[in-house]
Amino acid sequence: MALFKKRTVGKPGEWYYCLEHKKVEEGPECPAKNRFGPYASREEASHAMDTARERNLEWETDPRWHDKGRTEENPD
Repeated sequence: MALFKKRTVGKPGEWYYCLEHKKVEEGPECPAKNRFGPYASREEASHAMDTARERNLEWETDPRWHDKGRTEENPD
């Protein structure tokens, strides 16, 4: 018995950004490992890479994610 059912048909109104094909999809067309989402709108999904870039920058510069005293030269 499968724990998770594989959904082959997307729901109308669910938008994804496919990382492999670099395009917006309505409903999950590509495997989950290749997509971001779901998003509420096509417009929001079309900006998925910008959103990811902004979030990465926020996390990289957030002091809560970095231990004090640790550097790349001295990781321990």
